[in-house]
Amino acid sequence: MNFATGATSGKEGLKWLKKILQRDAEATVVMMTAYGDINLAIDSMKVGAVDFVVKPWDNKKMLATIMSAYKLNKSKQEISLLKNKQQTLIQEIDQSFSEIIGVSEPIKELLDIIDKVANTDANILILGENGTGKEVIARAIHRKSDRSKNLFINVDLGAIHDNLFESELFGHMKGAFTDAKDDRAGRFEVANDGTLFLDEIGNLSLPLQSKLLTAIQKKEIIPIGSNKSIPVNIRLICATNMPLKEMTDKNEFRQDLYFRINTVEIHVPPLRDRLEDIPLISNHFLEIYQRKYKKAEMKISSDAFKKLKKYTWPGNIRELQHVIERSVIMSNSNVLNSSDFVLNISESSSLRANNLNLEEVEKQTIEHALKKNNFNVSAAAKELGLGRTTMYRKMTKYGL
Repeated sequence: MNFATGATSGKEGLKWLKKILQRDAEATVVMMTAYGDINLAIDSMKVGAVDFVVKPWDNKKMLATIMSAYKLNKSKQEISLLKNKQQTLIQEIDQSFSEIIGVSEPIKELLDIIDKVANTDANILILGENGTGKEVIARAIHRKSDRSKNLFINVDLGAIHDNLFESELFGHMKGAFTDAKDDRAGRFEVANDGTLFLDEIGNLSLPLQSKLLTAIQKKEIIPIGSNKSIPVNIRLICATNMPLKEMTDKNEFRQDLYFRINTVEIHVPPLRDRLEDIPLISNHFLEIYQRKYKKAEMKISSDAFKKLKKYTWPGNIRELQHVIERSVIMSNSNVLNSSDFVLNISESSSLRANNLNLEEVEKQTIEHALKKNNFNVSAAAKELGLGRTTMYRKMTKYGL
């Protein structure tokens, strides 16, 4: 710590310590001097030294100090590498869930809601039919949030057996049950500082709903076999295709949990309500699959697009994705024509045949909601789960 003749203050050492850490913030530095006192040691630690050795030293202690500093440095490098790997994995996984595609009014409304809620920590409930892209919406919210550099953990509650629920979500300790051969962190703990996405939440039994509610309210979990609670800091997003509001009225879903998880409720429109987005979505999947199956550049004909727009898409975007993939695989041409797309026409025709009846039911439902709410459009729209713009568009459509 002293280099000039007669120097004993250690200031030179502190100066060089600062310069070293400016060049390499991850450097592990041990300070040494024959003029050590407690204040000098404290000053060194404040600047960033990891240890302080006073001359004369004991060789065994010196070696132990150097080995400790070396291991600390290796640990720092490993942590840095793990963080880089985590960021790479997050980016690669996220590529499978691209940005929301569309220019239709329902999608514009959806994007507006996402922009408003993303940077909050409000709990989100995403409602929509199967295949509409609820996980894509959840990932978009995470991607735009302050938690985007941390993990997005997806849990399909519909695929978890009741007996494994606590172990999967809250973790367990070694020996807690027969197959618990090691300690295991639950999804809540893994998602700490990130986003936890609970898909198919409507499938949870009432007893499990109670356990989930406790964890959300207390913001802590207790692994199976442990008596110590672990605090968790997560952004919670849930999704389901089930009518949770009706289920709460029938006591099939806890009302307190329902209110806890849906500070903001987002409705994802079915593909049949945004047919103008089909060309954009189709070309997106076309690009993916022509690259995946090493096909020459392909395009979809205008007749094919007309056919795709006439279909009602009961399976929504997921069904469209599979239709595009199959067409790319089976076609020998660079142009996909209407004959290249195999659709479940019988079901679609049946739905179209009932379309007038469905529209009449929708008109009557909107009319009833308006009357019930004294023609307060905002209140009626909220009751129906619609945005104001969508409500006005449908009122114009039906002449209300």
